Amino acid sequence: MIVAAAQPACVARDVQANAAEHAKAICAAKARLLVFPELSLTGYELEAEPVSPADDLLAPIVKACAATGSVALVGAPVLGAHGDLHIGMLRVDPSGVEVACHKNWLGPAETGRFKPGAGPRAMDVDGWRVGLGICKDTGVAEHVSAISALGIDLYIAGLAFRPEERAEHDARATSIARRCKAHVVFASFAGPTGGGYDRTAGFSAVWSPTGTVLARATAETGVIARASIGRRPTRHNRLVQTPVRPGRSSSVAEMGHRLR
Repeated sequence: MIVAAAQPACVARDVQANAAEHAKAICAAKARLLVFPELSLTGYELEAEPVSPADDLLAPIVKACAATGSVALVGAPVLGAHGDLHIGMLRVDPSGVEVACHKNWLGPAETGRFKPGAGPRAMDVDGWRVGLGICKDTGVAEHVSAISALGIDLYIAGLAFRPEERAEHDARATSIARRCKAHVVFASFAGPTGGGYDRTAGFSAVWSPTGTVLARATAETGVIARASIGRRPTRHNRLVQTPVRPGRSSSVAEMGHRLR
């Protein structure tokens, strides 16, 4: 399966402009599974309005997925079933848009507006069990342990990191790969993204189950890390969830595909 991580240029709170950039990235990547950074549709703007899976502004992303046969995981603030606001990850494919997961472990600036998700989640893509995470989730031992218990083949996360945090970014990915014995794909913002992030880390990447980097982007916007991964896929259901309830805290095959 071909997987990719995109780090498109972001316009703060402009879902329409960002959806167009997402569509461009999907068409350029030509990957079966592509992940975008945390809150990629709005930028890291904690006061941005929630994005509905039914929003017509997401139509270009659905269209791009239909043209390429891709599944895209994009970041946005979303409303939960009971009206709570979450930092979410949307699954977009040719059939439409749905919420794939909520961020479980929130940062201090996020707890005033957002609620944590109900626990780690995994989804199915072509028989591959794909574990999902958003930014801080990736550095929490309880999250990684629960995700590992799901027997995943691949772990996907969207992040917003500062340039000086790149070493932590790589350490988390390597640790998750080895703990879960799974490939890891991290999509990290590049360039400014609002919310005090005048500069972000970039260097989105794909890791093997042993922690070897298979593909890595640069620090620039509009670059995609893309790799073909091979392992016998395991199983079943489209979306599964562990009953773990988190608290607040605890603690290169192909590269550099630039959008045109």
